[in-house]
Amino acid sequence: MKIFNVILSGGVGSRLWPLSRKQHPKQFLKLFSGKSLFELTAERNSSVVNEIMVVGNTDHIELSRQLLKDIALPQQFITETQARNTAAAIAFAALAVGHDDILIITPSDHLIQNQESYDRAIKEAIDLAKRDFLVTFGVVPSKPETGYGYIEYEGKDVLSFREKPNTETAQEFLDRGTFLWNSGMFCFKAGILLDELRKWQPEVYDTCLETWKLSKDNVIDSNASLRIPSISIDYAVMERSKKIKVIPAHFRWNDLGSFESLYDYLRSSGHFVDDNGNMIIGTDIFTAFVGMKNCILVHTSDAILILQKEKSQDVKKVYNQLEKYQSTLR
Repeated sequence: MKIFNVILSGGVGSRLWPLSRKQHPKQFLKLFSGKSLFELTAERNSSVVNEIMVVGNTDHIELSRQLLKDIALPQQFITETQARNTAAAIAFAALAVGHDDILIITPSDHLIQNQESYDRAIKEAIDLAKRDFLVTFGVVPSKPETGYGYIEYEGKDVLSFREKPNTETAQEFLDRGTFLWNSGMFCFKAGILLDELRKWQPEVYDTCLETWKLSKDNVIDSNASLRIPSISIDYAVMERSKKIKVIPAHFRWNDLGSFESLYDYLRSSGHFVDDNGNMIIGTDIFTAFVGMKNCILVHTSDAILILQKEKSQDVKKVYNQLEKYQSTLR
């Protein structure tokens, strides 16, 4: 039995445009003491795994190789030629290893602090995975966050999964104390995951298996993969299986999916904020905010974004417009 850290690296990070771009998304931005979230993810798990596996798209796989060159662990890379969501990405990882090998599934764009608490949670999850459970990690919430899904729990049992709530519902979840943020991290035996996928989503399982057999050198066959239903692992398996356990995690966790969360991190790290809570990212050009509060100015060589911090989730609409018109700025 081997333990793999499967790093999912297919996202664009559209809510962090213009810092995050299609060709160089947020997980590869060196914003964290000269390192990227992708590098931090691999380093964080390197002490507990035997091998690193990256599942990423054609545009990013070579960059992934370069960023991992200094980590002294065996590595393999699965190249997705078509984006088919997390159920397919994780299925390919499971098909690439042995039935009893354990996969620790981690997105590549999360910031996690408190390594000691993180290591405890991982070891606890591995113990449960060895007993054939599918383990998800739920982060103890620190505020009524509307950008995350939630897990209702009791002990290590999952009672329900909840979609991203509105502010009122998020506050209710926080007050009740029986809800965790859904981190998108998992741990399980490869074979158990595949068995559950075949049970709950046979079409996804069958098309993934067929596609994997047609693929060469861990490069997923493009035409075959288009037949795979695009569905998340949460919908496909985690919300249906009777083998789910949750680890309530006490480490500091942030998926840095918006400028509001990036603002909070940068501010805590000493990044300058003026007396009215305004922040500048990406330039040393003198900039003054007049009559504005809690705003962020983001500067790149070819774009400027100005936003109200609380409207961070709406940045995706800008990216979607650029995508619609096939703009070179996306």
